[in-house]
Amino acid sequence: MKMKMKQVLALALCAALLLCGGTTAAFAKGTNSNPETGSALEETTSAPTSAPEAAAGSKEETVYVLTDAAGEAQKIIVSDKLTNADGADSLNDRSELQNIENVNGDETYQTGSDNQLIWNAQGRNICYQGTTDKELPIALTVRYSLDGKDISPEELAGKSGKVTIRFDYTNRQYETVEIDGKQEKVYVPFAVLTGMLLDNESFRNVEVTNGKLIDDGSRTVVLGLAFPGLQETLALDSEKLEIPNFLEITADATDFSMGMTVTLATNEIFNGINTEKLNSVEDLHASLTTITDAMQQLMDGSSALYDGLCTLLDKSGELTSGVDALAGGAGALKNGASALQDGAGKLQSGAAQLYNGLSTLTANNATLNGGATQVFETLLSTATTQLQAAGLSVPQLTIGNYAEVLSGVIDSLDENAVYQQVLAQVTAAVEEKRSEIETQVTAAVQSQVTAQVTAAVQEQVTAQVREAVCEAVTAQVILAATGMDQASYDAAVAAGMIDAATQEAIQNAISAQMESDEVQATITANVEAQMASEAVQETIQQTVVAQMSGEEMQALIAANTEQQVQQAIATTMASDEIQARLAAASEGAKTVIALKTSLDSYSAFYLGLQSYTAGVAEAANGAASLQAGAAELQNGASSLSDGASALYQGSLRLKDGIPALTDGIQQLRDGAMQLSDGLKEFNEEGIEKLVDAVDGDLENLLTRLRTALDASKRYQSFSGMDDSMDGTVKFIFRTDSIGD
Repeated sequence: MKMKMKQVLALALCAALLLCGGTTAAFAKGTNSNPETGSALEETTSAPTSAPEAAAGSKEETVYVLTDAAGEAQKIIVSDKLTNADGADSLNDRSELQNIENVNGDETYQTGSDNQLIWNAQGRNICYQGTTDKELPIALTVRYSLDGKDISPEELAGKSGKVTIRFDYTNRQYETVEIDGKQEKVYVPFAVLTGMLLDNESFRNVEVTNGKLIDDGSRTVVLGLAFPGLQETLALDSEKLEIPNFLEITADATDFSMGMTVTLATNEIFNGINTEKLNSVEDLHASLTTITDAMQQLMDGSSALYDGLCTLLDKSGELTSGVDALAGGAGALKNGASALQDGAGKLQSGAAQLYNGLSTLTANNATLNGGATQVFETLLSTATTQLQAAGLSVPQLTIGNYAEVLSGVIDSLDENAVYQQVLAQVTAAVEEKRSEIETQVTAAVQSQVTAQVTAAVQEQVTAQVREAVCEAVTAQVILAATGMDQASYDAAVAAGMIDAATQEAIQNAISAQMESDEVQATITANVEAQMASEAVQETIQQTVVAQMSGEEMQALIAANTEQQVQQAIATTMASDEIQARLAAASEGAKTVIALKTSLDSYSAFYLGLQSYTAGVAEAANGAASLQAGAAELQNGASSLSDGASALYQGSLRLKDGIPALTDGIQQLRDGAMQLSDGLKEFNEEGIEKLVDAVDGDLENLLTRLRTALDASKRYQSFSGMDDSMDGTVKFIFRTDSIGD
């Protein structure tokens, strides 16, 4: 049962995906309390329509609506994708969003008039998002009641009792058009799909109106579908056919809590319908006739299925006799196959003895070859160790590569080649520390710059402080000598009222006070206080940062870093260790040449031995083939015996299962009768109601349907779109959880 529930759940989710991808569906109003046998939920499906290919500069928009538990929008986040099919350098867009942010790249945009955005696409697609407080085309309202009384989500948390949850969807997006001489509202058609998960420990006896329940044992999945505004647009009589515009769930709840719910609203499924095929009333009549005829054929077929199963049940006696005969023949085949297996076993035993005798010689070949290989590999391993100990970088020498590797080593031990190799190694080692060297150089340069900037700032501050103190001292001296303030004294001097001797005396007094220890101490204290202030320190820091980021200073750092790197390389190359390696290169070449000559001699012996043992092995191949053929014959006889035994046992099980088969056929016959009755009910409650609903003023219905589909195709964006674009838009509502 648990596996069956999982299968039902998977089918339900697939249906939801198909709905979003281009399948139209309508749910008949009703209550479904049993996910396995409920028939109140009915579905009519048209052929899937694939989404149109993105045109140059097409726009795909997803609007995420975060709501509270009552469906009131708290935040709206819009995600837009501009498809740059032609790889253009720029894309024109329009958007009413605020806080626009490129979420999949670093491309920028410029704004123009009328909410225009011009993206510097550089041939790529653009993905961005933003926020808005614009009114949504679909309004979601979630209401709750406990034991028949309305209750808020906050108050409902933790309560127990009979709970009703109702999702109402209001379509706000419409166009006013003229139909039969009247101005009427035509709503943009939206399919609204709501889904939620209910914990079976907290919710029991779950029922749903305009939805489907799927129970996997531990949780119940609720899926609801509605088409708000479509009933009004098509002007259908709700007594004949009611198009759902709400979802309602009732359940017995214990300690109520509920996770978030997700609602998808989209008009895309309507945009794939070709309105040109809705021009003929005769075609619609023909389609309704076809539906009616098809239902009659289904009912006739179910009756025929029932009759055929009755015949099958009558013939089950003949099947029983045939199975008895099959069991007898399978027993005889089993005995014959067993005798064949015994004879094949004796043949295989003799062939194995012959092969074992011939294999003894071949086994000696393997030992001889293995010993020669082991000696060769030991020589090569020793040579590798010696070369690496001598400071040469060589891979592990093998029988296949030693000649090429040693030839390369000999060439590399040329004096000039060794020097270049060592230089490259030293350079690489120093380059690995370049960032560390650059950090040290930068720190030293910054220290010098900081000292210079600090000295310059201190000189400027000292001048300003000294000037301010001088002004104060001057005013005091003038006041003491003349009783005048600075401005009056300057005016008197200019008018010739102060003789030169008095002016000189005043100036000497000013100079004497400025050089006094007290004034100098005051200047020093003021300078130190200002230098220690946050403003001056921040000025020093900003000046240092500005100078350090300047091209001249960066060039100085780069030049000093490069000088340090080259100096380190030169110092290392001049070390005793490197010079000793260069001196040993010539002697090393002679040693490696002698080593290769010795290994070449042993290689010639090794290859000759390989040729000899190969000839010995070939002589044993014939015996091996004979032994293998005998083994295949024995295996085949064994498989035949096993198969005959399995056939015999299977025939016995088939014989034993005949009563169960007869019971199964009888159950299938009874099920066929239930199928026939169910099809009749579906025809009466579903198909006939559908035909009655539309088999009236078909011309008016077609006009309204075409108008609605045209309105849907015109509604391509929520936040705005450039006239040159094609677009799609969908809305995803997520409600807050309750009590979690």
